[in-house]
Amino acid sequence: MLYQISHKTRFRYAFPVTFARCNLRLKPIEWDGQRLDGFDLEISPTAKLSQPKPIGYLGFVSRMVLEVPAREILIESRMRIRVDREVPVPEADDLSVAEIASLARAKADKRPESPANYLYPSPSIPLFQAATDWAADLLRPDRPIVEAGLALATRIHDEFVYDGSATTVDTPPAEAFEKKHGVCQDFAQIMVAALRGHGLPAAYVSGYLRTVPPPGKERLIGADATHAWAAIWCGPKRGWLGFDPTNACMVGPDHIITAMGRDYADVAPIDGVFTGLDGQKVDVSVDVEPIGQ
Repeated sequence: MLYQISHKTRFRYAFPVTFARCNLRLKPIEWDGQRLDGFDLEISPTAKLSQPKPIGYLGFVSRMVLEVPAREILIESRMRIRVDREVPVPEADDLSVAEIASLARAKADKRPESPANYLYPSPSIPLFQAATDWAADLLRPDRPIVEAGLALATRIHDEFVYDGSATTVDTPPAEAFEKKHGVCQDFAQIMVAALRGHGLPAAYVSGYLRTVPPPGKERLIGADATHAWAAIWCGPKRGWLGFDPTNACMVGPDHIITAMGRDYADVAPIDGVFTGLDGQKVDVSVDVEPIGQ
């Protein structure tokens, strides 16, 4: 499937800001079954903008510096991406949870995709015993890893409530776990914490999800959103596979990967600082349009 994606982020300020510096992680990576056919990034007002460079994990970052007074800043990325991947399924020869944990510890190289990078607590995803205990019956040492990962994603989907008012981007996973309410970021980080608690290599993935309107309804322009899910290294043969706990599924042709890191902080689409008085409003509009096979 060929997708055309538009991602607009508009910052509005009660009073003019005199300086802004942002990290923009908006250019998608090329991944197994995913190829970038074009990418463009525009800033208004015009700002200094560096070319996208690889981050320490799997992703790209551009640096933006705005040095003129502004009460509104618009950051818009446009891209075309071809996704040719099927939804993975458990296979008879999948390695077990115990085998994956052992192999990941042995693969201690420094490549961004090395599973050893994703075994340990990270700044935004500390381990917490409640999640480790809660997932223990699903992550038995002898259970095949893909089956176990899908079971964990399904449990999160079944036991948690999607609630955009329950958390913020800074809510710790342990707090979201206790509330049993949250959004895709919370569900992905809870899943990652539970997996790492059992010695498994788990990553946080940011991207987009194609949404399909109900029968008889037109697709709403700009109504899509950024999305997040977890990835598990499933061994040398299967590599990294995505698991979407928000939708109780594995990642397939409707998911577009932007970046993969240890947690949200590694792959946040936009972060930074500005100089000015308090009073910022952020509006985000995302459109994921299929334009061909």
